[in-house]
Amino acid sequence: MKVAIDIRRLYDFGVATYIRNVVRTLGRLDLVNEYVLLGPPGRFHEIGDLPSNFHFISFEYAENTLASYVEFRRIVRHLDCDLVHIPHTFWRPMPLPCPYVVTVHDLLDYLYRSNAQSPVQRWLHYTMTKQVMNRAARIFAVSNFTKQDVSRYFKVPPERIEVTYNALDDRLHRGETTPTERGTLVERYQVSYPFILYAGRISPHKNVVRIIEAFSALKILLEKQDLLPDLKLIIIGDEISRHSDIRRAVIKSGVQHDVRFFGFVPIDVLRIFFDTAKVFIFPSLYEGFGLPPLEAMAQGTPVVTSNCSALPEVVGNAAMLVNPENVFEISRALFRTLTDRELREKMKAAGKAQAARFSWETSVRKILCVYEQVVAERKQVSDTHAQAAT
Repeated sequence: MKVAIDIRRLYDFGVATYIRNVVRTLGRLDLVNEYVLLGPPGRFHEIGDLPSNFHFISFEYAENTLASYVEFRRIVRHLDCDLVHIPHTFWRPMPLPCPYVVTVHDLLDYLYRSNAQSPVQRWLHYTMTKQVMNRAARIFAVSNFTKQDVSRYFKVPPERIEVTYNALDDRLHRGETTPTERGTLVERYQVSYPFILYAGRISPHKNVVRIIEAFSALKILLEKQDLLPDLKLIIIGDEISRHSDIRRAVIKSGVQHDVRFFGFVPIDVLRIFFDTAKVFIFPSLYEGFGLPPLEAMAQGTPVVTSNCSALPEVVGNAAMLVNPENVFEISRALFRTLTDRELREKMKAAGKAQAARFSWETSVRKILCVYEQVVAERKQVSDTHAQAAT
């Protein structure tokens, strides 16, 4: 079979991680079927080396333009593809000459960001996305939670939705950091103190303001027992200058000397931050999967995260779960995780074991199986039509 994969979203951090790992794993598992990767040539190097049955085709048309849809369809038809995989949610129905499958990472745009749209825009966005979902041959959901969301929100039969979990990026499979690697934090980032870490986007549903408020309450608890006076909070995410509410929360909470912000950090360095942190904090209000807690646990770092959305499904019993809207519950969980040595050791071991349960190979084998099922179903329908015509 010949499968086309849309890789234009290699600029989008979360989707790009998914694309890279799915394509690379397909390259290791499948040397028989043919794959066509459509995207901007300037980013092809991010995928890495692939076997000869994978082909890159330059496709730089912006998404959601008429030219994009026309040209995408033309290429797929010209190459006689059997299947198209769109590895992200899209909302304008795409008239393709063959079946397509789509990956849903979350429904954030429909559940949290839709308030920025007018009622007419929300209705149009929902209605057209519902058509996209229901016309897909299959839908890949990155968690059971997301599968349930898609099925309920877009009225898609559950049997047409396959759960294919995310997993760790290959670059994080390197074990514990060395003293030389940890020295990087001191030399390059001037980090020589114990710290709690948050890494992820800076957006309202990530709940960063409550992280800062909980950290302030934690400092008071620690001060009462004369513990960890030099503890800091490090926030790795978007450029903080664009988020004035975060700055105001720091000043209002009185922790401006104990909170540090970093923008983009290369994944090799992020691994060192994960490994060195005392605790990783991730009290997000909504996640379709929630990869950062898994990345932290893989490095043996205790995790405090939310008891809602997909996060309990991802972290299992290996993390401390909290109500993300309760600042004092978050601060007490941080205090216990920092000060209970026996608990910390149990969480470290359980976290590594939980992270090891997620595998790109397992997920991509399921993806490949679905590809084959969809193509076989299409052939069966074509054969039936041909027989009826004769």
